[in-house]
Order: sequence, then structure tokens, then C-alpha cells
Amino acid sequence: MARLFGTDGVRGLANRDLTLEMSIQLAQAAAIVMGEEARSRGIKPKAVIGRDPRISGEFIAAAVAAGLSSSGVDVFDAGVLPTPATAFLTADLDADFGVMISASHNAAPDNGIKFFARGGHKLDDAIEDAIEAAMGGPKLAPVGAGVGHVTRFADAEDRYIVHLLGSLPNRLDGLKVVVDCAHGAAAGVSPQVFKDAGAEVIVIGADPDGLNINDGYGSTHLSALQAAVLEHGADLGVAHDGDADRCLAVDAAGTIVDGDQIMAILAL
Repeated sequence: MARLFGTDGVRGLANRDLTLEMSIQLAQAAAIVMGEEARSRGIKPKAVIGRDPRISGEFIAAAVAAGLSSSGVDVFDAGVLPTPATAFLTADLDADFGVMISASHNAAPDNGIKFFARGGHKLDDAIEDAIEAAMGGPKLAPVGAGVGHVTRFADAEDRYIVHLLGSLPNRLDGLKVVVDCAHGAAAGVSPQVFKDAGAEVIVIGADPDGLNINDGYGSTHLSALQAAVLEHGADLGVAHDGDADRCLAVDAAGTIVDGDQIMAILAL
């Protein structure tokens, strides 16, 4: 049988490949495998859930929260958030694991479930295999006080913005930047970070409606960013993908700066 986990979690067409039932089962299995260390110390495991704004993320995140809390995991629901923010909060809140609901740069009908280990780190293949194996076994079913809480984490974006600003070695005063949010998870974070750092910001692709993620905007559709940089005389443009775990850029002339070039610039 084909392995359920791919290179970046479990992905598929929402409500066909990635169903409500599978989302619950994955969460229940993750609670068994990734909550074991906390339970061995007599405490409830904790998990953070983030998602991008595609419409199916609402029911998948609810299913994951239900599967985790019914298995005795306390859940922090961070809402719409970039994938790196979910990883950051997993570490910052000292959670046992994190869950990101996203299909990254894929079209809106797709979605996915990706797990982070403690500290916000990528899961080892062995842990993914253990979760997959646990999907077919007995489930945890605590009662009373053993059931997990689901808490809406209202200031998740603000906490991540403060973290990003703290990582900047210099302010960006005098810089004019176009930010393309791909109608995705970056919309509530990236423009604000640039503004708070002192840049003049022109924002495009920042009106997510659940269906328009990655549609004509973002790192897979750079023509809108190139046009906006030239129109506004900006110094540069930055384009995220739907879950804001990557970016591409264009310079003041509208020339694409790819990932390899960005890495080289950062190394200077």
C-alpha cells in the first residue's frame, strides 16, 4: 500500500482524498504517538493548530481539533497563520506538537495536514510512519477532566509579528516594497511586518475569500508583482505562496530574483 505521508505531510483534494473522517483519524493517531511523552509524565499533551485561508481548512481544522481534544490533547487554535508561524508557536508555547492545515502553493480545492514535532521541527519519517500505523489501531478515549480543551489563541499573529521584527538587524526606513500575499496566510502578517519595520508598503493579493488562494497572485504568478513594482516605482517586490513558507522577489526593474539568488544575497 502506498505511504499516506508525502514529502510535506498528507495532501489531497479536500472532501475526496482528504476527508473529514481521515482528518479526525490522523489527529487521533497523532495524539497517541506525539502525546506519549507528556502522558508518561502525567500531564496532558498540548498542540497548536494553524491553517491557511482556503475554505476547506475550516472543517479540516475543526476535525483535527475534535480528534485531538477527544484524545486528551489541549489544543491552541491559532486560526489563519503562515506555516512558519505555526512552527514558531509550537516552540514558543512549549507544545508537544503542531499541526498546519494547508496545501501550500496548490489550488484552493486541495488541502493538507502537516505535523511539527516539539520545538517546531520537521517530523522524522519514522514518526510519520508510526502515526500512519496508529490510524488502524485502538484510540484514546478519556472521559471527564481527561478530555482536552480547545482554546482560541487570539493574538497568534501579533506574537509572530513581534518575533519577526525582533529578528531584523536593521530597520527598513526609506524602502518602498510591494508585498504579494497570494490571497493566503501572509495577508495578516507580512505587510504589517514591513510597515512596522519602517518600509512604505503597497499590498496586492491580500483579500482571501477561501477560494482565491494562489489564483493569479503569489510566488507562482509573478507577473502581478512585476507590474506593481514598475507601476509604483518600488525598490523591490516580495511574493509569498499560499501558506507563506516561501517567497520569491523581483528587483526595481521587475526582474525575478529566485530562491537561489535570495539565498546568495542573504549570505553576503
